[in-house]
Amino acid sequence: MDKNTSAKHRRFGDHTPWYAMSADQAMSCLETGKEGLSGNETEKRLHEFGPNVLSAAKPRSALVRFILQFNNVLIYVLLISAVITGILGHWVDTGVIAGVVLINAIIGYIQEGKAENALEAIRKMLSLEAIVIRNGQRMSIPGEDVVPGDIVAFAPGDRIPADIRLIDENGLAVDEAALTGESQPVSKHTGTVPPDTPLADRFNMVYSGTLVTQGTALGVVVATGDATEFGRIGKMIGRVGEVTTPLLRRIAVFGRWLTVGILAVTVFTFLVGTVIQGYGIADMFLMCVALAVSAIPEGLPAVMTITLALGVQRMARLNAIVRKLPAVETLGSVTVICSDKTGTLTRNEMTVQTVVTAGRTFKVTGTGYAPTGEFRLDHHVIEPSACPELEEIIRAAVLCNDAVLQERDGQWTVVGDPTEGALLTLGMKAGLDPDRLRNGRSRLSTIPFESEYRFMATLNTDGEGHKYLFVKGAPETVIERCQSERTGNGGQRPIDRTCWHRRIREIAADGQRTLAVAMKKMPNEATETGFGDIGEGLVMLGVIGIIDPPRDESLLAVNQCHHAGIVVKMITGDHVETARAIGERLNIGIGKPAVTGAELEKMDDTTLRRTVREADIFARTSPEHKLRLVEALQADGEVTAMTGDGVNDAPALKRADVGLAMGVKGTEAAKEAASIVLADDNFSTIAGAVREGRRIYDNLQKGILFLLPTNGGLSLVVIVAVLLDFALPLTSKQILWINMVTATTLCLALTFERPEANVMDRPPRVPDAPPLTLYMVWRIVFTSCILMLAALLLFDWELKNGGNLRLARTVAAATIVVGQIAYLFNCRFLKASSLTTRVFSGNRSIYVAIGILAILQLIYTYVPWFQEIFDTASPGVRDWILILVMGVASFLVIELDKAGERWLSRRNGRPDF
Repeated sequence: MDKNTSAKHRRFGDHTPWYAMSADQAMSCLETGKEGLSGNETEKRLHEFGPNVLSAAKPRSALVRFILQFNNVLIYVLLISAVITGILGHWVDTGVIAGVVLINAIIGYIQEGKAENALEAIRKMLSLEAIVIRNGQRMSIPGEDVVPGDIVAFAPGDRIPADIRLIDENGLAVDEAALTGESQPVSKHTGTVPPDTPLADRFNMVYSGTLVTQGTALGVVVATGDATEFGRIGKMIGRVGEVTTPLLRRIAVFGRWLTVGILAVTVFTFLVGTVIQGYGIADMFLMCVALAVSAIPEGLPAVMTITLALGVQRMARLNAIVRKLPAVETLGSVTVICSDKTGTLTRNEMTVQTVVTAGRTFKVTGTGYAPTGEFRLDHHVIEPSACPELEEIIRAAVLCNDAVLQERDGQWTVVGDPTEGALLTLGMKAGLDPDRLRNGRSRLSTIPFESEYRFMATLNTDGEGHKYLFVKGAPETVIERCQSERTGNGGQRPIDRTCWHRRIREIAADGQRTLAVAMKKMPNEATETGFGDIGEGLVMLGVIGIIDPPRDESLLAVNQCHHAGIVVKMITGDHVETARAIGERLNIGIGKPAVTGAELEKMDDTTLRRTVREADIFARTSPEHKLRLVEALQADGEVTAMTGDGVNDAPALKRADVGLAMGVKGTEAAKEAASIVLADDNFSTIAGAVREGRRIYDNLQKGILFLLPTNGGLSLVVIVAVLLDFALPLTSKQILWINMVTATTLCLALTFERPEANVMDRPPRVPDAPPLTLYMVWRIVFTSCILMLAALLLFDWELKNGGNLRLARTVAAATIVVGQIAYLFNCRFLKASSLTTRVFSGNRSIYVAIGILAILQLIYTYVPWFQEIFDTASPGVRDWILILVMGVASFLVIELDKAGERWLSRRNGRPDF
């Protein structure tokens, strides 16, 4: 909440939190009552507090956003090269380079989602209409007109319009998953809770944007607009800064050093040429321009952008929709994945897994609301009809139930309370038809669930005049009201409460939430039921264990991440026992402590950084906690991916190196704040996306490793010519030609390379490691020298054997181009040998690129118009044989160098990645 908002809401005085005071105290503090505010007072407050909407920061204009796409060091280098070619009068080359820059900007502009949209998404979650009581009259008003002190009424299906302190409720339950991460609706009451109660446990409050799933209530509005919890999260999103991805950090540093290096070499060459060799200043200026052009990797930004853009397409096929282009590569650098539990690692669909009767424990298979699964007793599959006590408890759970299951396109969903939906699925697994059962045993009366009593009861008749009372609710409540328990033969005996409580603890230890079911035979003349019927004569049928289970594929995906050296942490708003149980099933946090939000609240930053290294499960967390955890991991140098689906996840999603939002069940706020949206809400998609991210980074490295020797070889040709005082082997036009054709053909072919076999066997890259390893630097220098020597040898041989300068330059250019074709096969595997048949398969783009390059090079060499532009001549057969021999020789020499590096790696015990 900002200072202005805080000041306005202090009009009613500084006091204890709303949830820590009684309903009457809250209304008194807000100068209102159950009759509501008067018309004049509401107008006054609307003017004072403003509309009940979230304030919107002024968004950056489309033009500004587009211009910012050019804010990149390598783009600066590319623009400089365009200016240089323009100065040289090569307007076609200038246009090509400018086109590459423009395409880069357009792709980035389209792909990048803007963080301001997250605020807009939260605004859309606010209620459109609200039922309020003003002057003692109920009326419907626009949600934006709600003011502090308004009395609001709500029913199932209503979206809460503001932050509200309850003053009256009848069986109210609210879905707060989007705000707190709670996996099932929260029962509410009107009592007070302590001032230090966490957000998820403030049972007398309902919050703006959450959804009523059950019951009715009245409440008094205590906060609107930016003063609400959603508004506070919106402010957090606005304050959270974007983080630069590892690739951009490394490339920015690399680009700066490359620029400095080019300038230094150019100045050095200029001084040598003018001072030592005696060249004229004008001549040396042109030579140095050629040197600078030869050294600038014009194709690198284009290759980067196109590689990432192709990665976006591949990610989409993996159900990962990329909203921010650099996030594609960042996934390959991730060292820690902070995953939400509900809906990500789990299905966000409550499922019955255990049914306990007086004598036996039944296990139920299947996950989610789909009615497929088996019943097992002592590891043997059984039919529920063979166990009367099991069939009876299932029947009672279906009848004492207000939910409805729906199937559409093979997907099962629940209308109503998720827990009741799980009970209907249980019934259908047992062969019951809920609609037919309800029609055959019609309901006569209902006691709705109320948080004060913590149970629900229905009076049903079987059509033959027999009446039955069915009760389900909190075990401690139901057990205390039962005098007997059902036995396996259909009889009953005195209830053993100690045994029931022990078995409930066993179920709860497995992370399951428990629900007790009981019944009572009622007089045939009964037509209604009341609380008096619950007090005596109840027969305990059993206890049902319910959990939001892990996805079947989540365990495999988590294990894949662990194998790849990625730590998976669970950060959830759910209860710590549930989080720990799910973590054990998924191999997360085993043998480590689970930390609660209350404990995080007491930690300073130093303690938090130590704790986040030691623990993998964090429960009952708030948005601030999630944000602090991500920041603590980043402060330790970790590259962090954060998954989530609720509004409460949005600040952390934006702050993380990679924010991963759920596409199906995720809120719009989460999607807008994230870098990547998982279209199938599946954690396993992340493992596939990490594999793709590593492939992309490998291909980017291959692209850099391929491009820079071209520039290095060309630069060395110019430098050596100046130092040895002989004619320039290549002109600036020819250098630009080589740079363009190799970058746009051969280098782009590397972006289609498949992942190498060991891509998920490596540990994550060190986040601050340079884009080029020492060996890669050596390889670039070594290959540059090979290309330079090959070009100079044939250039000198051509001049000494009667060739003119134009022909010698044409042969030198062709030698470098053919050398690059040979080097392309070296680069297909970073360290593995290319002396294998695999080098000729797996990437058809290689041969397409070589074919295009061959055609372009022949046009450049033999077409008269091109000969005039580029000052080329027509080599003979003998020249081409020598050029091809040089290409094969360079390939073999570089393979020998790779073999030496592999031998050194094995000798020094380094992994041969």
